[in-house]
Amino acid sequence: MTMLSRRSFFAAMLATSLLSTPAFAQAQKVTMALDWTPNTNHIGLYVAKAKGFYTEAGLDVDILPYSDTSAGALVANHVADFGIFGTISLMSQRTAGADLVATYAVVQTETGRVVFNDDRTDIQSPKDLDGLTYGGFGSDWENALIGTIIRHDGGKGEFETVTLGTSAYEALANGAVDFTLEVYTWEGVKAELDNVAQRAFRYADFGVPDEHTTFIGSSQAYLDANPETAAAFMAATQRGYAFAVEHPDEATDILLAANEGMLDRTLIRASLQALIDGHYLQTADGVIGTIDPAKMDAIGDYLFKAGILRDADGAVVAERPDFAPYYSNAYLPE
Repeated sequence: MTMLSRRSFFAAMLATSLLSTPAFAQAQKVTMALDWTPNTNHIGLYVAKAKGFYTEAGLDVDILPYSDTSAGALVANHVADFGIFGTISLMSQRTAGADLVATYAVVQTETGRVVFNDDRTDIQSPKDLDGLTYGGFGSDWENALIGTIIRHDGGKGEFETVTLGTSAYEALANGAVDFTLEVYTWEGVKAELDNVAQRAFRYADFGVPDEHTTFIGSSQAYLDANPETAAAFMAATQRGYAFAVEHPDEATDILLAANEGMLDRTLIRASLQALIDGHYLQTADGVIGTIDPAKMDAIGDYLFKAGILRDADGAVVAERPDFAPYYSNAYLPE
């Protein structure tokens, strides 16, 4: 794992402050791949770009349009310098040999939950999900997750799955499925705005390790070749997310302006407030961007024991990986 020394970090910061000199007249190009269409998980990137934080750091950052190719694949294949990817995709792809390293935790705690309609009086705790129909998204992680939650509550962990993708939310609303998974800070907030009454179970309350959910990361090859640029990018990005926490109205306007006609202001503003109030972007103690080694180790161990992690040949790994090289806090300001 590449570790940036304190001396190297401050040298990078000094270099970015000397933009007026001929040696630093040319901004360093950086490409950033999104994991989905623009939303509040990405807001710090757009803020950093619009407020000139990247320019001040000597960077010319291009936020790439979302495509069908995952951000992890773009980064691992060195098409993009940085990208946004989730814990499960990071752990899975890295274990299979992909060149990925998480360098910034967008959220500090799990945003997902098991959700169902409020009028389901037959569902009072997770064990009541036994035998019901789950509207899913087609991953092994979902089956392990839901099974753990039900068994932790004393159930058998047996349920039917219908793979629906994002159509699961409509299916839940009309009663075609009994429960699904959602990101509270997006789908959950939207349901609240639409006056859809729901109840939910948090993963971490029922035996599933808490996780960061979403990261910004790069490849080890890029980090090794561009440590100062990586440190400058992380510092400016952290400034962007911190600004969004402190100035949510302006940050909302920035995200909307950068994606004109694509987003609903009411949803964006409410989602950002949920991220702030829930201490997702920044903890109550002020932690922002830092990756928690204990969380990485715990979720990695869970995925290994659940048989989700596979090698490059698609075989379930027999030995627990060392998860320390999967992430680094070395590029964040000290």
